[in-house]
Amino acid sequence: MSDKIYNVLFICTGNSARSVMSEGLLAVLGKGRFRTFSAGSKPNGRVNPHAIALLDEIGYDTSALRSKSWTEFEGPDAPQMDIIITVCGNAAGEVCPIWPGHPSTAHWGYEDPHGETEEEKRASFEKIFAQIKQRTEAFLALPEEALAPEQIRATLGRLGEMSF
Repeated sequence: MSDKIYNVLFICTGNSARSVMSEGLLAVLGKGRFRTFSAGSKPNGRVNPHAIALLDEIGYDTSALRSKSWTEFEGPDAPQMDIIITVCGNAAGEVCPIWPGHPSTAHWGYEDPHGETEEEKRASFEKIFAQIKQRTEAFLALPEEALAPEQIRATLGRLGEMSF
């Protein structure tokens, strides 16, 4: 097994739910193999409390979570990403910055969690969280060679085609 630690950025438009949950799940389930980040093209300014509650349940430190712009990851002082994954349809269709180092990119789409009542919202967040977890576990179960530079784009793309 390689000792490489991969930097992974998850992007969604608002950076309040799906990208944040993806960041936390890969960080926890990846057990140190990944440094995870999340950002938004148009951050809405706050992380959804339902996302925070689910991440707290799996032991992810949510104390520093905030909704932030992807521009924080563009500059020369930003960590260089190995992988960038969009998790919502809007972000996948936007013109993204040119990322330093030309990381591998993929789209792993999830519907926007929603609901009228708090119970419906909680159930919707739990459903999307379970989908993110399922895709993350499939990613982590891959052999190391699936992350090799000549394989990773295809690997990420196949995972993005998973259906739930």
